[in-house]
Amino acid sequence: MLPESKAFILEEKETHANMRWIYISPHLDDAVLSCGGLIWEQVHSGVTVEIWTICAGDPPPGELSNFAKMLHEKWQTGGVETVALRRAEDKNAARRVRATPFHFGMPDAIYRRSNGYGPLYTEDIFVPIHSADKSVDEITRLLAHKLTQYDTVVCPLAVGGHVDHVITRTAVEQLARPLWYYADIPYFLSHPEQLFAATPRLSPRTFYVSSRGLTAWQNGIASYTSQISSLFADVTEMRQKIRDYLRQFDGLRLWEAE
Repeated sequence: MLPESKAFILEEKETHANMRWIYISPHLDDAVLSCGGLIWEQVHSGVTVEIWTICAGDPPPGELSNFAKMLHEKWQTGGVETVALRRAEDKNAARRVRATPFHFGMPDAIYRRSNGYGPLYTEDIFVPIHSADKSVDEITRLLAHKLTQYDTVVCPLAVGGHVDHVITRTAVEQLARPLWYYADIPYFLSHPEQLFAATPRLSPRTFYVSSRGLTAWQNGIASYTSQISSLFADVTEMRQKIRDYLRQFDGLRLWEAE
């Protein structure tokens, strides 16, 4: 972790009264997983921080795929109440890092359907965007309507190749505005070699995260009770891996265009 003298400090141009940092989260956990410590530090220093989750909507009508049912069983969340439970977890996690959450109504890839195809992603979510999935333009439209000129936008690099992360990055980049990017946790931890391909013409900047920020970050991730078993061996491993990740870069890295 960086010394106190290198803590995140707002620049003069960033002090407009309407300025917000907006973290774009593909799912109901990604922003806190990847940036929870920095989010806590920013809010603690007086910055308004919001986490906007794209795929936070209820499943559309129709039978769930066997793939979705298998994930529900793994998460031990039951059936139709799964997304409501995950939204509640996200609100709790956002509270722990002191951010304001906002949930868009788009369903997760495991629930998305097409009239001509039925469920679009029935076996895997680390796949190319389905030809019938029209989410990219819809997300761009939703974000453009809600963002202001004063907002600083942070989006995933899509390390790991999860289709919803790729869709989210593509949609955010269509806004054609300055962006920051974060490395997707836990995918970056298992695929660090993908970082180079995900950051062409981007430069890293390291932000300070204190021990209190680290604790808030870890506690925020621990709020995603249903997801821990899919992301880490257990909560103890999660805490250690987040601590190691922070130490690896002497802080938390974001990337911006050169």
